[in-house]
Amino acid sequence: MSILHGRGSTGPGAHDDSFEAFARANQTRLYRTAYLLCGEQEGARDLAQTALAKIFQHWRRVSAADHPEAYARTVLTRTYLAERRRRLRDLLAHTPVDVPRASVGPELTVTLLAALAELPPRARAMVVLRYWEDLSVESVAELLRCSESTVKSQCSRSLARLREQLGPAHVYTARN
Repeated sequence: MSILHGRGSTGPGAHDDSFEAFARANQTRLYRTAYLLCGEQEGARDLAQTALAKIFQHWRRVSAADHPEAYARTVLTRTYLAERRRRLRDLLAHTPVDVPRASVGPELTVTLLAALAELPPRARAMVVLRYWEDLSVESVAELLRCSESTVKSQCSRSLARLREQLGPAHVYTARN
């Protein structure tokens, strides 16, 4: 299902057409990154659409940028982090509810998405941007407004945690 819904909503024109072309060319990548951040389809679809809506609001500025794809990734990541902070704030503002954690049965293999879901939102964003999106340490630091050393240390800790959760790599790469 496309995350775009129809043609530009403010009427035909070069502004709408260029945004629509940009959105169509980048929707798969935005959705994939959103899915890795959220870990589920509906949340990823909502996140990608929210990011595209924000990009559309500032399309003139975005389209004039040297790297509109990087701008889109920044909007997507910051939107994800803001939503996570808002949810946490809402959760802390109300009476804590004991939510049972989903258990993985012995017949299921632990997947990367399940392991990513265990990371805090900011650490998860750093790992996805650094290793999935293949951004430099400097780019991730700029995107998340933190120091390069924070990116390095958080990624190192997060990778160690993922390795601990996933176990030996050969289990996932060996052919049976």
